[in-house]
Amino acid sequence: MQLESLVSAEWLSEHLQDVAVIDGSYYLAVMGKDADIEFERGHIPGAQRWNIDLIADSTSPLKHMMPSAERIAEEAGLRGIDAETPVVIYDQLGQFSAARVWLAFKSIGHGPVALLDGGLPAWSAALEHGVARSVSEVDYGQYSKQQTTISREAVLDAVEAEDGFIIDARAAARFDGEAAEPVAGLLGGHMPGAINIPFAEVLDENHRFRDVETLRVIFDRHGISADKPVITSCGSGVTASIITFALAQLEIESLVYDGSWSEWGQAELNLPVVTSKSG
Repeated sequence: MQLESLVSAEWLSEHLQDVAVIDGSYYLAVMGKDADIEFERGHIPGAQRWNIDLIADSTSPLKHMMPSAERIAEEAGLRGIDAETPVVIYDQLGQFSAARVWLAFKSIGHGPVALLDGGLPAWSAALEHGVARSVSEVDYGQYSKQQTTISREAVLDAVEAEDGFIIDARAAARFDGEAAEPVAGLLGGHMPGAINIPFAEVLDENHRFRDVETLRVIFDRHGISADKPVITSCGSGVTASIITFALAQLEIESLVYDGSWSEWGQAELNLPVVTSKSG
């Protein structure tokens, strides 16, 4: 079946038996919620849980780093998803972490994958709910590894080359170094040359993606184009994925800096950092 990159709750209700639904919810520690517990309290019928902290690169000291393509394909198969299965991903906040799981599926070349616009709140507001697809384990099948993330070393090269765009999706106060980072011990500020586009700017008041025309205005305002490489970053690679998804709606490719500020902001790494005061 044809699957748009962004689907409505109404569309999902009508096609619930035709797609695999993934709950990719994640909460920051300061939010005081456990996504697994919230999933048990309520989720879209037939949805399978995808915990980005557990389905992650276990060799990295950083949280929820992108796992290997083999691991992603294995986890997909455990959830009844093969290479041809249409997948719709949502999160409980509306639009916060679902794009990170979308990125994981993109990293194995999974074609039919979409986000639920507005997430669980939009689903809860839908007038009709359909019958869920039955789920059983399958072999995912053939997959193709795709680069969706970028390393610290490659980002440092991009910063030093000053050729391309680095978009930071954190709130302006964190970007400027005027607000403390949620993770203790991290430096405040941003990478030299980075552009601040907080992820909330590409969403409306209902946590749905803004239309393509509005997205184009937002990125044009900062001179972002497909003519140069684009890197997205945030606190730990989660909300940067929202910016990468928004760029994809404009056919602008970008790579997510997997470690993001949870890595770059470590003082002992001695990486270049600037603030609003330092310029």
